[in-house]
Amino acid sequence: MIEPTVTMPPTRVRQPPVRRRERPPRPPRSPRSPRSGQAVRFPVLAVVFVCAACGLVYELELVALASYLIGDSVTQASVVLSVMVFAMGVGSLLAKRLRCRAAVGFGLVEAGLALIGGCSALALYAAFAWLGESRYVVVAFSLAIGVLIGAEIPLLMSLIQRAGSAPEARAGAGAGAGTGTRSGVRSGLAKRARRQAPPVEPDDAAGTVADLFAADYVGALVGGLAFPFLLLPWLGQLTGALVTGAVNAIAGGGLVLWVFRRDLTVRSRALLIGVNMSVLAVLATATVLVDDFEEAARRAVYGDRVRVAVHTDLQEVVVTGGREGPPDLFLDGRLRVAGQDEYRYHEALVHPAMRGPHARVLIVGGGDGLAAREVLRYSGVSSVTVVELDPGVVRLARTDPALATLNAQAFRDPRVRVVYADAFNWLRGAADRVQERYDVVISDLPDPGITPSTKLYSEEFHGLVARVLTGAGRFAVHAGSVADRPHTYWTVDATLRAAGFATRPYSASGRTPGFAAGPDRADRTGGTEQGPGDWGFLLAVPGDRPPVLGLAPDAPRLRSLGAGTLEAAARRAERARVPALPSSTLVHPRYGS
Repeated sequence: MIEPTVTMPPTRVRQPPVRRRERPPRPPRSPRSPRSGQAVRFPVLAVVFVCAACGLVYELELVALASYLIGDSVTQASVVLSVMVFAMGVGSLLAKRLRCRAAVGFGLVEAGLALIGGCSALALYAAFAWLGESRYVVVAFSLAIGVLIGAEIPLLMSLIQRAGSAPEARAGAGAGAGTGTRSGVRSGLAKRARRQAPPVEPDDAAGTVADLFAADYVGALVGGLAFPFLLLPWLGQLTGALVTGAVNAIAGGGLVLWVFRRDLTVRSRALLIGVNMSVLAVLATATVLVDDFEEAARRAVYGDRVRVAVHTDLQEVVVTGGREGPPDLFLDGRLRVAGQDEYRYHEALVHPAMRGPHARVLIVGGGDGLAAREVLRYSGVSSVTVVELDPGVVRLARTDPALATLNAQAFRDPRVRVVYADAFNWLRGAADRVQERYDVVISDLPDPGITPSTKLYSEEFHGLVARVLTGAGRFAVHAGSVADRPHTYWTVDATLRAAGFATRPYSASGRTPGFAAGPDRADRTGGTEQGPGDWGFLLAVPGDRPPVLGLAPDAPRLRSLGAGTLEAAARRAERARVPALPSSTLVHPRYGS
């Protein structure tokens, strides 16, 4: 019997639960930081550009002011540049200690650089005016500014690299910070994932360095051009340095307080704001009072009887003296004319050269008109050409009543023609332009130890003079002090002889010589430092026969010079002769400080 089929209801069979594999959590994506990429790079490069321009302005300011106050621009430039470059290396090493707090460190460095660099010109001028010594101040400021400049780039590198890598570091640190019963599992899995994942690439270090140095060099170019063409003509040395310091403080402080503000604590932010505001207040106050400071410093240098003080395109011109007494003329702080005894210098320079034909006379320098005054005393003179570099000196000699009286209105004489040019460049073309040669050439220039005039005491310059002289012409040269600087004086003599001249040395004594014997300026007003005791001259003629030292038959009546005086002056100079000295050339100047 077949049993009927019985359909049973389906029964549910419980399957064993499938254990799902827990996927490792993905590392959280780092939030996009506003300080990464171009958001940081562009403002940093802009500030590097500005700071580099300011740094070069500080450097040029020190060189220019030190050359003006101390003299010998080659030495001053060498000292400032070498000390500053050395100090930049020291600053780079010291910046390592600030890498852990790069943001606040950079802000303080820029504030210090703005204060020291901005006030450097004021401090240097004050040291010279009231202490009489500024060499050590130049070295100290070069060292301080160099250390601060050297610390800039390393700190900025640290800030840029930290800005690129900080978000990832913060995200990785937060991945293992889970809570609850599964925090340990997630933490371990997250760590494993971070070990397996490729590392986050930081900003390209080589590209960053290239960008920083490119901005630095371009900024230095702009600062180097702005100093002579904008800051000096428009603001002057003192105000220009102060304004540069203010720009430096604003740029450096603004970068840190805005772009890198998240790297600052509340205390650090307050510190930087207070320091930068204090620096700006000091610079602003100094800018307001700079005219009063300059006037007080000028009185300390020149005395209380300053009549005229002007800045030409080339130098500072100051005239001192009362209405009754003769004036004194200072060029860049060096006494150019001592009114009480200038006649001793100019009579000795001019009149021995006038013995012989003297119809056509060339004066190199002599913008004060005093050498021209002596030349015009001869009726046989038909023309006088004065080659002067600075029109401002001639303008003052024409218009100032005291100077115009002292030079007997020489520039109003129709026989006088003034050429405003560099004497070296003018003489290079004069041999081709001038149809007639000169009977007399007079070199009325500062000492050869003062660097800007060194090329006018070179063998090449004396060779140019020989080309414009007649066969019987004479060349009179002021060559510095025989007694105080014999090496310099006899180097001029050797240079003239190397250029084809035969020379006759002589000197003249004076109560207060009108030229500083060295690059440092003597205090003529206060009498605290005595100048050289004599002026040294050389009378030269083409050929190998020394000229006869004497006066012309038609010489006017002189107050300090006579035939016997010249003979004694020649013997006095010969007793100090330094033999076997080499000549001075453009590429190898031999005149020391």
